[in-house]
Amino acid sequence: MATAAPAIASAPRRYPALIAFAIAQPLGAVALLVVIAMALAATFAEVVAPYDPLDIDFGAMLAAPSPDHWFGTDSFGRDILSRVIYGARTALAIGLLSSLMGCTLGAALGIASAYFGGKVDMAIQRVVDIFLAFPIIVLALVVVAILGRLPVLGVDMNLVLAIAVPIVPKVARVIRSSALTIVTMPYIDAARTAGYSHTRIILRHIAPNVAAPYLILFTAFIAQAILLEASLSFLGLGVTEPTPAWGLMLSGSASDFYREAPWMILFPGLAISLAVFAFNLFGDALRDYLDPKFKT
Repeated sequence: MATAAPAIASAPRRYPALIAFAIAQPLGAVALLVVIAMALAATFAEVVAPYDPLDIDFGAMLAAPSPDHWFGTDSFGRDILSRVIYGARTALAIGLLSSLMGCTLGAALGIASAYFGGKVDMAIQRVVDIFLAFPIIVLALVVVAILGRLPVLGVDMNLVLAIAVPIVPKVARVIRSSALTIVTMPYIDAARTAGYSHTRIILRHIAPNVAAPYLILFTAFIAQAILLEASLSFLGLGVTEPTPAWGLMLSGSASDFYREAPWMILFPGLAISLAVFAFNLFGDALRDYLDPKFKT
C-alpha cells in the first residue's frame, strides 16, 4: 500500500520591501504616498502649477477660490495654488538639506563619542548638553541672525545651517546610545586586535549598524526642519520675497487681510500641517518597522 508523501510546509511568502512596509504599516504607507506626491509636485512644479507664482495680476487681487484660481489669490493677485506648489519645493529643499546635514554631523559626533569614550566622550557630551539647553527656535534664530544670508543655487545655505545646528545635539545623543552597545561587541575588539584603523572600524563596523536609527531620525527631522523654516520665514529671518515659501505666505499682507481673504492663511497653513504630519507619521511607522523592539 503506497503511503502518502509527507506534507511539505510552505515557506512564508516574502514581499518586496515597499509592499511589506505597506502591509505592516498602512498609515505609514499613506503618509509615504503624501510625501511622494509632495515631492513630485515640487519637482514638476512648472508643469503642475497653473500659473507662474510670481505673476502679479492687480485685476484679480484677493479673488476668492474659483475655477480660475482654486485656492484664490493674494493681495498682489498671485495664484495661491501655484505658490503653495512652488513653496513645496522650498520646504523640501531646505528640509532635506537641513536634516541631512544635522543628522550626519550628529551621527558622526555620536559615534565618535561612543567609540573613543573617556575625555572625548565627556567633552562632546558637555557641548551637546549646552546646545540642548537652548530652545530649538531660539538657537536657530541666533545662528541665522549671526550668519546672515548665503544663497547658493537658489537655497540659503546659512538658513540650512541654522536649522541643522539644533538637530545635531539631539541626533548625537540618540546615535551615541545606539553605538555604545555596538562598541562592546566582540567583533569590535577583534578588529582592534587585528590592527585596523579607527576610521576602518567606524566606517565598516559601527556606522552600518546605526544606519536604521539614523534613517528614522533623518525622516523625522525633515518635518521639524520644514516647520522651523516656516517659523523663521514667518518672522522675516528665513526665505524672502518674492520666493514662494509657506511660512512667508502666512506673514506680511496675509495677516492684514485674514478677515477679507482667509484663504491666504488657510491653504499655506494646511500645506505646512499636512507635510509635517506626513513626515512625522512616516518616521514613526519606519521606526516601528525597522526597530526589532517594536515587532511582535
